[in-house]
Amino acid sequence: MRSDPIDKILLNPINRFINNSTSSGIVLFATAVIAMIIANSPLQDAYHHFWEHTFSIGFNEYVVSKSLHHWINDGLMSIFFFVIGLELKREIMMGELSKPKNAILPIFAGLGGMAVPALLYLVLNSSGESSAGWGIPMATDIAFALGILYMLGDRVPVSLKVFLTVLAIVDDLGAVLVIALFYTSDISMMSLLFGGGFLVILIVANLLGVRNTIFYAVVGIGGLWMAFLLSGVHATVAGVLAALTIPANVKIQDKKFVEKMNALTNKFERSTPNNVSLLTYEQLHTVDRIRFYAKAALTPLQQLEHSMAPLVAFVVMPIFAIANAGITFSGDFAQNMVSNVSLGVMLGLVLGKFIGIVAVSKILVKFKLAALPAGLKWRHIYGIGILAGVGFTMSLFITDLAFINVEHILQAKIGIFVASTIAGISGFMILRKA
Repeated sequence: MRSDPIDKILLNPINRFINNSTSSGIVLFATAVIAMIIANSPLQDAYHHFWEHTFSIGFNEYVVSKSLHHWINDGLMSIFFFVIGLELKREIMMGELSKPKNAILPIFAGLGGMAVPALLYLVLNSSGESSAGWGIPMATDIAFALGILYMLGDRVPVSLKVFLTVLAIVDDLGAVLVIALFYTSDISMMSLLFGGGFLVILIVANLLGVRNTIFYAVVGIGGLWMAFLLSGVHATVAGVLAALTIPANVKIQDKKFVEKMNALTNKFERSTPNNVSLLTYEQLHTVDRIRFYAKAALTPLQQLEHSMAPLVAFVVMPIFAIANAGITFSGDFAQNMVSNVSLGVMLGLVLGKFIGIVAVSKILVKFKLAALPAGLKWRHIYGIGILAGVGFTMSLFITDLAFINVEHILQAKIGIFVASTIAGISGFMILRKA
């Protein structure tokens, strides 16, 4: 097949970058750094003011008005949670979560890595408004953590990457439940009932065999997401629920698909060429049938996950980072860093994650309720325990849900950045030596 110059010069390098496992982490880190640079430059006032511009959608008296910052956190992040929901459903059906025996260790390690950080935070912030931040150190940033792990290449076994992936998925699911149960505003039961109705429509459509992704997008966004947005339950929960209704079955089974493809490719080969670049009518019809059967052999769930993963990694997450990572460091930075909120977040992420993951893993293995995956040593588990303290994206997200006080938000963000930096570097070094 002839390769055009534009492919060699531009498209192929871009595709290689997008498909590289470390690329999303690099982009996320770069946008966070850019946000911090702008927030501490002469443009800082313009930067903070920009995200407060109000946008409205609706008609007549049915209008929803929110700041750009809220649209990003409630809207764009719903796409992120939608993809997490797709990954979760896939893992349950055919991944590590489909094998209970193999999944016990990372699942319970993930739960331990959520509970201990929250408890450590509450030790320092047991009352008052600051106590609402207990959910901040519970989260692990899967993009950053996996990006750092993949930088190590063959130095770490594949089973360790699987362990961290399952742990992070459990962590993300736990974060969704925490957001749904504890970080919601006053609930509108009418809107929630409407949301439940749209969820039932999506489930019934799945059971009836509807596979059109546009249908699920219209009902999921225009119905379920909007209803949750108005209900008081955080709209990102709708993203996960919508993802779980996406069909995961095929129209044509493997054996039949191979038979059809062989027949169609043979038919295309036998067709009389017209000696020009355009296809004949017969060839065009054959290619169209190949496209039809290729689409029928894919599940809508995998189609969406495959197509949306780059969108989330290289558009949604960088936009979220640049909108939320801009901390303006004032003269009282040191004072904010030693505040109870900041210390609670740092202790939770760096120490709490490590204690929770390692202690639960030790208990399960000691009592033979689970075993270390093949090729893993305890040094690997120690490294993952530290690396899981990189809580960047999800921790920032929960910060804005937990606090109204600007000072508490600043303190929490400082704690997140300091802890994530310590955890990322320390985890990398430990796993590199392991």
